[in-house]
Amino acid sequence: MSLFRLIGPLLLLLTAVVPVRAAELLVFAAASMKPALDEIVDLPEAKAIAGIRISYGASSALARQIDAGAPADVFICADLEWMDWLQQRGHVATATRFELVRNELVLVAPAASKLELTLDAKTDLRSALGDSRLALAEPGSVPAGKYAKASFEKLGLWPHVETRYVATENVRAALALATRGEVPLAAVYRSDAVSEPGVRVVTAFPADSHPPIVYPAAALNDRDNAATKQWLALLQGPQAQAILRRWGFRDPAAD
Repeated sequence: MSLFRLIGPLLLLLTAVVPVRAAELLVFAAASMKPALDEIVDLPEAKAIAGIRISYGASSALARQIDAGAPADVFICADLEWMDWLQQRGHVATATRFELVRNELVLVAPAASKLELTLDAKTDLRSALGDSRLALAEPGSVPAGKYAKASFEKLGLWPHVETRYVATENVRAALALATRGEVPLAAVYRSDAVSEPGVRVVTAFPADSHPPIVYPAAALNDRDNAATKQWLALLQGPQAQAILRRWGFRDPAAD
């Protein structure tokens, strides 16, 4: 009797009882989502869907990478414009797109700072900054920076800021500068402030001074499959949504 005839039935039995390893999903997500998504990925329900890897960065940079051919399966963006841009270029599985969460923009200071101010047309940002600078995600392309610039412009404060800011590659980098005390103020999302005990919220940007901060999510074109659908459904489910709320994000329906 051949060796294969002896071990063949055993191999078939092992194949029947050992589960097939789930496919891997690559998710591109806005840097501000990191604390919440890292927790969601660790849920047993997420692990049952696939081996999920998340690449975090500025939404603008991630969108350009997708347009250049990066093999992402799902994109979670920090504003509507970059998702619209990808959709117009044929990269988004439109039927899967939805609003995942909303956010709020705030000014934070190092935790030990005693600085107090409110944001309105009379705010003296020059005095608040002193000889230092404001940390701001790149306002020409990164969503958090774009929202902040729009607000400063509407309030008439951009002349106080345009030569007094440090541009960072994403909002988490701006947060890090305030956490380390390298700047007196940083413009970040409420969710960033919630995730970092090294800063405190000084004031919130007026909600009507910038466009609504909406995070759309979608599977990418040719990636609309069972695994991506399950992942997107999990993100919309009560367990993931509770985690997102705890990290400072808001339910779009609440607005």
